[in-house]
Amino acid sequence: MSSSEQDKQRNREIAENEAERQTIGDARVSIWAIAVTIIIGVIVAGIVWAWMSR
Repeated sequence: MSSSEQDKQRNREIAENEAERQTIGDARVSIWAIAVTIIIGVIVAGIVWAWMSR
């Protein structure tokens, strides 16, 4: 295998690793966004429930 072919293979492996890391990062951000949305929803529901039952 020539040096340029080795470089291309190495670059492909690096790109695959970066894509996997990006996917994991995106999932982590999505989980945080969902969690924050649920927390805000619970707070709003509690305020509405307290307001309606006074």
